[in-house]
Amino acid sequence: MSVVRQKKRVTPLAGTILLAIAVVVGVSVWVLTDPKSTTADAVRTGGLAGASVVALYALWLNDRRRKVEEARQEIERGRHELESFRAERDLERVADERFAKSIELLGHEAEQVRVGAMHALAGLARGRPEYTQTVLDIVCSYLRRPFDLEDGAPSERVVRLNAQQVLTGLLPDRDATESYDLDLTGAALSRFDLSGKRIGELTLREATLGRSTILESAHITGSCWLTRATLQGPLEMAGARVDGRAWFSGTTLKQAADLERVTFGGDVAFSATFQATMSLRDARFEAALDLRNATFRHHADLRVAGEPSEVRFGDTRVGTGKDVQLPEGWTLEEERDGGFVIERG
Repeated sequence: MSVVRQKKRVTPLAGTILLAIAVVVGVSVWVLTDPKSTTADAVRTGGLAGASVVALYALWLNDRRRKVEEARQEIERGRHELESFRAERDLERVADERFAKSIELLGHEAEQVRVGAMHALAGLARGRPEYTQTVLDIVCSYLRRPFDLEDGAPSERVVRLNAQQVLTGLLPDRDATESYDLDLTGAALSRFDLSGKRIGELTLREATLGRSTILESAHITGSCWLTRATLQGPLEMAGARVDGRAWFSGTTLKQAADLERVTFGGDVAFSATFQATMSLRDARFEAALDLRNATFRHHADLRVAGEPSEVRFGDTRVGTGKDVQLPEGWTLEEERDGGFVIERG
């Protein structure tokens, strides 16, 4: 019966000690071959050579420990990133589930459930800003559902007012850097207040706006579309800014329109019917102002700040006997029917 003996591996430390001893002996013997060298010189030189070997081993060992520590830290970092990724995915999954459930509850019969769904969506958007535009789109879609401002169910009116408050609460203030779009085409809104807010593009085509519409000091970074809309209450827009186009074509404003000190950065079309007082006092127009087919049935103050780059007149009518204040160079011309039109002098 044969016995297999395993060879013992020499450890790096043992190998270094053996190598150091061999170097000490070898160098000492080599030095002694010089007749001028003494035994002390040989021992000293050999000792230095051996110490150098030990020092090199120490440097190698320290470098190895450093690499091991770096590898450990890299593994720990990777584990932490993996845990963070898993936690983020869990949060996304929970958010998606909350989002889907809230949308489902918007169709619930009970108004308090629908209100709760609105606020759940708002909370989701506040916690995860990437959901903000989507939540705003959904709330706008809810407000675009047909509703009669005069005879609609009071319970539904409460839900809709809460939806408007959600919109207002999610929009940033005027001085913020981000902005979000609102598409409220055909919506029925009451006491709609976006004062001091920053909005991307505001679309109110064919909307019905009851009580009041407040855009005071708002900043609309896109365009403002108020075409073929009906404003049953006053329009308060003083001090606002619209960077893009502002289109009021085909709109009827039944009560006062305050557009004083508004800055319009893009083309503006006022082919609308103003049934009550309208003021453009000190408003600024950085592009073209189109007053064709505009009708002012009550007092109007059109004394804008400075001359717009281009002003277009054409069938711009003023109610008989009404007080109309015009900028220098604009005139009122009487027509055969006793009415007046505004023209450039």
